[in-house]
Amino acid sequence: MATIRISTDDNFQMTAYEARPEGPCRGAVVVVQEIFGVNSHIRAVADGYAAAGFYALAPALFDRAESGIELGYEQDDMTRGVDLAFNQLQMPRTLGDLAAAVDHAASFGKVGMVGYCFGGLLTWLSACQNPALSAASAYYGGGVPGMAEMSPQCPIILHFGEQDAHIPMDSVKDFMARHPELAVYIYDADHGFNCEQRASFDEQAAALAKQRTLAFFAEHLDK
Repeated sequence: MATIRISTDDNFQMTAYEARPEGPCRGAVVVVQEIFGVNSHIRAVADGYAAAGFYALAPALFDRAESGIELGYEQDDMTRGVDLAFNQLQMPRTLGDLAAAVDHAASFGKVGMVGYCFGGLLTWLSACQNPALSAASAYYGGGVPGMAEMSPQCPIILHFGEQDAHIPMDSVKDFMARHPELAVYIYDADHGFNCEQRASFDEQAAALAKQRTLAFFAEHLDK
């Protein structure tokens, strides 16, 4: 586990947390942060994918605004994170930075992407726009149901919480109707159910979503 630097297409030096598997590499997974930065939770997620045999890379997307951002999960942290993600970053540039992370990870095999919250939205957009991805798993991406007119270019699964007030279930059902070909999983859980540091953490939902994601990545990356 280490922090490395990745050169983007405009020669910006973006930091990223890297976790390598101990044994043979089954492919690569780009882990996309929530609005709270590459904090201890996101590093733990990357470590988990490395433990499962994948090269894992979590790019610090907030570096464009300020380096070293690691937020917690209180209201002040959320307010700052929203400002960083949606006011201080520019979406096309952020997607370009993610593409640089995918290109870096490609030297370790086929590349998948998994993202949470803000990262779930970025994962959906990347799956629709970046042909270098081989698979994607998007967790409770705010705004995704409103982008149902887009079509993914790689296999993707999506996870939503039925109790998530940030992403109304009616909008998710509309999205599913627009994309009957996609695997969309609904959990009896709230927004952020994958994060053990949040009050909304749901161990059962997190374990099931991770199991599904690992099986999905094994199918599309481990070849």
